[in-house]
Amino acid sequence: MGSTELTAAMQLELGLRMTLGLVLGAIIGFERELHRQPAGFRTHSLVALGAALFTIVSAHGFVGPLVDPTRIAAQIVSGIGFIGAGTILQHRGSIRGLTTAASLWSVAAIGTAAGAGLHVMAVVGTMLILVVLALLDRVEAFVTRRLGLHPDRAPESDADGRTEDMP
Repeated sequence: MGSTELTAAMQLELGLRMTLGLVLGAIIGFERELHRQPAGFRTHSLVALGAALFTIVSAHGFVGPLVDPTRIAAQIVSGIGFIGAGTILQHRGSIRGLTTAASLWSVAAIGTAAGAGLHVMAVVGTMLILVVLALLDRVEAFVTRRLGLHPDRAPESDADGRTEDMP
């Protein structure tokens, strides 16, 4: 099916949506880059930009009674999992990269929101992700120290394999 005719003003608005997605994704990626994670500045920027562009194409690129613009958004949600899976590593009994995978998934949502024109939701989502990545890390470290937990090892288990937490 053919695309709808877009005015120059609407194309400029759509370009600004893509730019917003890229900038917000870059902000999250910069935080990941500072923590030397496998997916950083450029990866997060591209994921958000790509999600914004897919959303715009889905909403404005096709016309007709059988067109469902939500189908592409649904594929963004599942497709980003493949990229996220590439950031997850198992090393010496510990799992690394889950937070980065989750941030990529969340950045795809930010790009989708930006592409859909939900600017405030995209900005608020970005701020909340930054809270989770920056602030909750400190809260977790504080609680771990305060409770005397050792984050790098599992709770000690008895001879039968049960931990103190298990009945």
